[in-house]
Amino acid sequence: MSDYWKSCSTCKNPIQWGARYYICSVSTCNRARIQRVFCKLSCWDAHVPLLNHREAWAEEKTAPVKGAMEEKPRRRIVRPGGAKLPPEENEILIVTSRLKKYVKDKHDMSTSADVLEQLSREVRRRCDEAARYARREGRKTLKARDFKHKP
Repeated sequence: MSDYWKSCSTCKNPIQWGARYYICSVSTCNRARIQRVFCKLSCWDAHVPLLNHREAWAEEKTAPVKGAMEEKPRRRIVRPGGAKLPPEENEILIVTSRLKKYVKDKHDMSTSADVLEQLSREVRRRCDEAARYARREGRKTLKARDFKHKP
């Protein structure tokens, strides 16, 4: 066994057994053959512009203890520059690429980012109304018929 677990993908410093490290949230950085690990947030920050990540964050993990199986790591999401994650109410619920493709193919138009935010708000509002209706009906399952009901 080695004296350390792995080397940092950016600075090549060793990451010790049982030490805290970071991984990138982007799936292409976490493939079985190419798993990028970082010893510090600054190392993770350095790799973001190189790989042109649009939306990425660092996930804190703990290296396995030498000779033991890896314990389930505690997840802590960290954004570049210390920015906090947006609250759930601000998350985009619409698949951006599919919506843009649909609008482009059907109407030959581009789609602005604020369209996705507005559509997500509308989807949230409609889901909230449908959930209230389903709950009044004594159900815990949201069904298509709940969206047909007008509040």
